[in-house]
Amino acid sequence: MPDGAPAHGAFPAAGRRSVSRYHAGRPASGSPLLEARSVSIEFGGIRALSDVSVRVEVGEAVGIVGPNGAGKTTLFNCLCGQYCPARGSVWFDGKPIDGLPSYRRARLGIARTFQRVEVFPEMTVLDHLLVAERARRGDGRLWKDLLNMSRVRRDELDRIEAVLGLVGLADMAATPVGALSLGHCRLVELGRALCLEPRLLMADEPSSGLDTGETAALADLFRRVQQEKGMAILLVEHDLDMVARVVDRAMVLDFGELVAEGRLDEVMADPLVRRAYLGRAG
Repeated sequence: MPDGAPAHGAFPAAGRRSVSRYHAGRPASGSPLLEARSVSIEFGGIRALSDVSVRVEVGEAVGIVGPNGAGKTTLFNCLCGQYCPARGSVWFDGKPIDGLPSYRRARLGIARTFQRVEVFPEMTVLDHLLVAERARRGDGRLWKDLLNMSRVRRDELDRIEAVLGLVGLADMAATPVGALSLGHCRLVELGRALCLEPRLLMADEPSSGLDTGETAALADLFRRVQQEKGMAILLVEHDLDMVARVVDRAMVLDFGELVAEGRLDEVMADPLVRRAYLGRAG
């Protein structure tokens, strides 16, 4: 079922609602890095997103939160090109990217991790990052890889080793990913995304399956990567403690609608948000 279909259970149905907005204290300058304008999409007559607008400034960290089925992953899929919205448009770096497939959006500087870990168990950690590095450079040759003729160049290895060190996987470079824990697989996904040198990193539920300590460490890593690389982050996450450690401001979705936006502590105190999470305003 798409994230956006009516899977709220006890959460009450709601009509069209006005958005509660708070200012996070970071003024916009020029065009935002990413902007979605009134995005709407339906599945089988069920509206999964309704006129949702998003802005992410250069170097900013924004969280998207909401109850299960609120439309968070559906919104990600619209931004990344997996879904084509019925209405609305998506802009990146001041230019419309509607109609561009996912791989072309990635080449513009949008990298993504997934809620369900997307790795190849037989490949080593280094190989995962090498594939991403060659995709970024556009100089990989499949036939050489199939014939085991693609040697790793020194410049490739230097870049990969730098990313491995950043995400804490330097000692596991030669380890097949199938032998790693889920937490380490999350780091492989993050390292693979960073090899693309993204201007925007989109992370979908990165704490899924992790314990409290792993989640806190991952949150700190996201913040460090943002600061060191100067990249923007768009985070979909159910763990509000992680969201609080990573983002500058948050957006709340419920039943495919944007109901609040601003600092996390402010939006979580909003009656509409409390109703979405708890089924009541108090």
